[in-house]
Amino acid sequence: MAHTGIYATAAEMEQRAGTGAAAGAITEAQLNIFAAQAESTINVSSRLVFAADAGAFAALPTTTKKILAETAADLSAIYIIIWDMSGYTSRVEAEDLINVLRDAALRNLSVLRDKKSQAFLLKGNIT
Repeated sequence: MAHTGIYATAAEMEQRAGTGAAAGAITEAQLNIFAAQAESTINVSSRLVFAADAGAFAALPTTTKKILAETAADLSAIYIIIWDMSGYTSRVEAEDLINVLRDAALRNLSVLRDKKSQAFLLKGNIT
């Protein structure tokens, strides 16, 4: 099975979740589920599908598309951590990591909701 996420790679998702991520939460099948959920959240929150497939994502400007990758990785990492917190040194550590990821995701989602930001992301410039 291959990674089917569009906005974030499996490596980006795992990196955001940290070294305490449970092995069962970072299987290809689980990462694909988490990626789809994160991408759906981004698309619905912004009311725009930025890229329907990996080819469309690759065609976006390199300088602007990374906000999608960061947001998808942050949301996916939250799902990974929630799936099983036992790998972290304490529940507080896991919750702190979730809070940091949530703050970044919420900040990015607010940017992605803005129509001018969307136009800039899609074109790399505003003309």
